[in-house]
Amino acid sequence: MQEESVRSPSYTVPCDDYVHVVEFSPFSSGTSASLLAYGGNQFVVVATCLFQEEDMEVEGVEFNVLRAFHHDLRVDALAWSPESRLDRIPTLRLCTAAADRKLRLLTSDLQDRHEVEVMEGHTSYINHLVFEPTEGKQIASVSDDHTCRVWDLDGRKPTIFRLRSPGVSVCWHPEEVFKLMVAEKKGTIRFYDLATHQAILSLDCGPIASADWCFSNPIKVGAVSGNDWLIWDITRSSYPQEKRPAHRDKAHLFRWSRANDNLFATTGCPGKISSQLLIHHLGHPQPVTVGFATVGSCLSWHRTLPLCVVGCDRKLCFWMTEM
Repeated sequence: MQEESVRSPSYTVPCDDYVHVVEFSPFSSGTSASLLAYGGNQFVVVATCLFQEEDMEVEGVEFNVLRAFHHDLRVDALAWSPESRLDRIPTLRLCTAAADRKLRLLTSDLQDRHEVEVMEGHTSYINHLVFEPTEGKQIASVSDDHTCRVWDLDGRKPTIFRLRSPGVSVCWHPEEVFKLMVAEKKGTIRFYDLATHQAILSLDCGPIASADWCFSNPIKVGAVSGNDWLIWDITRSSYPQEKRPAHRDKAHLFRWSRANDNLFATTGCPGKISSQLLIHHLGHPQPVTVGFATVGSCLSWHRTLPLCVVGCDRKLCFWMTEM
């Protein structure tokens, strides 16, 4: 890979601490700005972002912090509820996972109401979580304890799916809310019917570090395994349609763009001084963008722009990609 293809971030935003996880809300905030949350060692910061590509009067990025939630432990995973909106009655709702194996549901009206509800049940590290995307009344989480749990926020006991290895990723179908995708570390991606609690489809490959279900085109599933990225068309085969090497130091995360179903990003393993970000387009043999982030460890795409963010040591780094 040629060094001249390496690009600096399009925008950076300073933070008070190391950023362990960052997530754009995949849902409309009801305003022109997007909601973004990031988690550090003892806090969750919620902000709005507006980029010059969305508003010509903005220089670069307009980043406004709305609220910081105190968080007893380092934030390891984070997910947005579709109930989070800033029009009408402002509501922030998100869920976090931490090393004490608990989920924390954070809710705020940005005035007097700031609630934290703790949910217990997992017996090992929680790797990923997601809200049901239409009403936000359920949360799914996967853990090293070989379970996927679907938590009902109306207080009913969680539904538990037993896995054959640690769960690494969980995704909800954007429209068919009874369909859930769970990726297991040993190399199986299963799709579950939440009405019957049965697996309805499975995909196979080598050990999986991360997987994602394409939000804008749900026949596409992507994952990283070893150094490679893999893409499935689930209407055609249980084996990948495409597989290519990506990162020399093993791949860590796979995330589809929400703006373009041919665009996706992968990151190299964190823990080194510099983590590699690669942005790929299915029509191009080589990555269309190569970036590096200082000990970067997380990845999220903007809801409507071909722009992704990586959390780093005391900053957020944003890369805008040409379509």
